Amino acid sequence: MKGGMGNMMKQAQMMQANMQKAQAELANMEVEGLASNGLVKVTMTCRNEVKRINIDDSVMDDKETLEDLLVIALKDANQKAEATSTAHMSSLMPAGMKLPF
Repeated sequence: MKGGMGNMMKQAQMMQANMQKAQAELANMEVEGLASNGLVKVTMTCRNEVKRINIDDSVMDDKETLEDLLVIALKDANQKAEATSTAHMSSLMPAGMKLPF
């Protein structure tokens, strides 16, 4: 019984180390959100840190449209970051075990 508990603790520690490593990798992993066929592009990390915003000159004249396109691109990037994070983290989990986030 004692050996089984020690083995479980060792596995838990390994899993925790793997999770920390994966979180560090996600902090550097970038995704790109697009709006209007790429007229507005938002690049962010999987930890939701915006790195770059690229705006095509053709949308600079219309403030309301530009604001809407920025929101769309940010939402797209956020969804991609979330999907990438979930896929990356779930690959570390044993089959059948769900992530708490």
